[in-house]
Amino acid sequence: MQLQIDLPLPQPPAESTVVVAMSGGVDSSVAAARLIEAGYRVRGVMLQLWMDPFENIAQARENRCCTFETVSDAQRVAGQLGIPFQLIDAAQLFQETVVAYFIREYSRGRTPNPCLICNRRVRFDYMLSYAQERMGADFLATGHYARLRRTEAGVQLLRGAYERKDQSYVLSLIPQERLQRLTFPVGALTKPEVRALARRYGLSVAEKSESQDLCFTSDYRSFLQHWAAEAVRPGPILDLAGRELGQHQGLPFYTIGQRKGLGLKTPRRLYVVEMDVERNALIVGPAEALGRATLIARDVNWILGAPNGPIRAAAQIRYRAAAHPATITPLDETRAEVRFDERLRGVTPGQAVVFYQDEVCLGGGIIDS
Repeated sequence: MQLQIDLPLPQPPAESTVVVAMSGGVDSSVAAARLIEAGYRVRGVMLQLWMDPFENIAQARENRCCTFETVSDAQRVAGQLGIPFQLIDAAQLFQETVVAYFIREYSRGRTPNPCLICNRRVRFDYMLSYAQERMGADFLATGHYARLRRTEAGVQLLRGAYERKDQSYVLSLIPQERLQRLTFPVGALTKPEVRALARRYGLSVAEKSESQDLCFTSDYRSFLQHWAAEAVRPGPILDLAGRELGQHQGLPFYTIGQRKGLGLKTPRRLYVVEMDVERNALIVGPAEALGRATLIARDVNWILGAPNGPIRAAAQIRYRAAAHPATITPLDETRAEVRFDERLRGVTPGQAVVFYQDEVCLGGGIIDS
């Protein structure tokens, strides 16, 4: 298998120190091994993040990061590779930024993606700065499935070569100055290729399963019931005419487009079309009421600078959703209007909308309205 570290870093290997964000999983472990094989000076680091103290320990060990088991796995891999390893306490920062944001957005009737905020504020801000200032890093590497292309205009963010694992969506809010110091060593590989390399390197995590859920809790409903109790209150389910059809268990337990779990017996299928926080009401309607052709995004990050006017691109409104043709118009430095060619279901405030031209990610923002 040809060795390719996304695309060549500006400095030659012998002159570069790369700190690898290790999670104890196979992707970041192979990222570290590939960098070593390419001749870079490599050091490992892991963030100790906040975890719900009321979490079920058995569930936490199965799916969570930062448990004793995942730290041990990362330390074991670092030992196998012969590189230094450091554990950084970022629990307070994580709680004050990512967890607080998660609770606040759900309390406002939104459906947040905490990975976006973690990447922007913790992983590729705090950890990158720590690696540069305290560990002598020239670059920070992670096991994300995305690619970078270094051009005269700056660093472009590209979709990962493995479509099923592409993670450019959750990296879209990272600003240009941070992207210039990143590298994604497995971004040009498929997951089976990564596992094959892990076996070739003899890594102990070669067959380790993936974690799919939130990193700080395995049951977001129980989490919100404890940490956002004031927002988790039963209330009416109303149709578009304002008629009460039933009772919901708490707005944070629902999302736009949801059909199952409403507990309604009606002659036609109904979906969540809105969450009215002021009335604590869940608004439902038929499928045709879900369609939206326009949205406004806030906190927009343009990776290579905002365009001077409207542009044509494909816009993706969920991590695993398809991208759809749209016209994107910057409204000011941090806001943009996205007008789709056709009405889409599931446009959800709190999620990200990410802009693409072919495989190049232009940037993205948070869906505001």
